[in-house]
Amino acid sequence: MKYFIDTVETIPEGLGFSPFDSTHLTWIALFLITTLINVLYYRKANETKRSQWRKIIAVLLVINELWKMFWLFAGDNYLWTYLPLHLCSINIFVIAYHAWKPNRLLDAVLYTACIPGAIAALLFPTWTELPVLNFMHLHSFTVHITLAMYPIVLTAGGDIHPKVTDIPKVVAMLIIAAIPIYGVNLLLDTNFMFLMSASKGNPLYIFEQLMGSHLWGFPIIIGILMPVMFFPWYFYDKHKEKQIQN
Repeated sequence: MKYFIDTVETIPEGLGFSPFDSTHLTWIALFLITTLINVLYYRKANETKRSQWRKIIAVLLVINELWKMFWLFAGDNYLWTYLPLHLCSINIFVIAYHAWKPNRLLDAVLYTACIPGAIAALLFPTWTELPVLNFMHLHSFTVHITLAMYPIVLTAGGDIHPKVTDIPKVVAMLIIAAIPIYGVNLLLDTNFMFLMSASKGNPLYIFEQLMGSHLWGFPIIIGILMPVMFFPWYFYDKHKEKQIQN
């Protein structure tokens, strides 16, 4: 517990974990098991229980974020970089609103942006310098597990039904959000949404090495992910339409 309130900026070297070592794989296994258990529960739950589940998860996410902020201030380690302006941090509040006021647009945002964003963070964590008994290590894994789990569970339960026509809306929302956040990055010398740079271990770093700028990774990755995430649903809908017509 000696380094519990340290951050990546203050902790000594050599205390963290390596990508896909036993610690990392344990967290990934926990994500898979937790998500499966919640999917099985949600699919069998009635609407009242589903509503309760959504609100409990939303409250837990907000509490997790507040817990992080408490320890940052307690250790006098708060920096501008910890403002909730990364995509995953923004999705905490999207889920908090969606849990009480679900709507089609937020469904699309959670499916399109929250799932791949949170899973990417789990697979390529930026907090590898931190040991298990550290508040940011615990926060970072648990919050991203919960962020990915929420829309996956709702999709598996049929409450979120992705449509190909949602893609332009979500891409437009991401661009609209990125513009002011880019301004914040310039003002505060931060790197929210990884708009300014990508470090080693981040998939965007590959594009910086190959193409001179990590920003090329955004359209390329989106162009790959969107068909993978949406076309199966498109063909599923077409198949269901044929069944109904027959």
